[in-house]
Amino acid sequence: MGITHIEHIGIAVKNLEVSIRLYESLLGTDCCKIEDVPDQKVRTAFFQVGPTKIELLESDDPEGPVSKFIERKGEGVHHIAVAVENLADTLKEIEVKGFEIIDKKPRRGAEGSNIVFLHPKSTCGVLLELCECSASKK
Repeated sequence: MGITHIEHIGIAVKNLEVSIRLYESLLGTDCCKIEDVPDQKVRTAFFQVGPTKIELLESDDPEGPVSKFIERKGEGVHHIAVAVENLADTLKEIEVKGFEIIDKKPRRGAEGSNIVFLHPKSTCGVLLELCECSASKK
């Protein structure tokens, strides 16, 4: 399947600016990138922690998926993203294995990566993101 590493852990937050200050204090490092992702109706902030990132997600739409997540479950871990070498091949393999795919074709995610999400019903309750990014294409 070509999974190379955990790319990032996505954390849903109500207020990005407040959460950035909290995580900067907690991790002892500065936020390395802030980005709007209109397709997913979020504004994101990234922290590099070794080879993995922490992604804070603030919804910019009260009807967006992160807003709905926070409404149902409160702030917290939203998803885990794993880097894959070839997203198209990985998708075919995942489908054959019977996993439920939310995105039938890849779409653009943060940092210019191609992504798809797997439904938590088929992954023990965890929203799993498959991420093909420049770092995993090497």
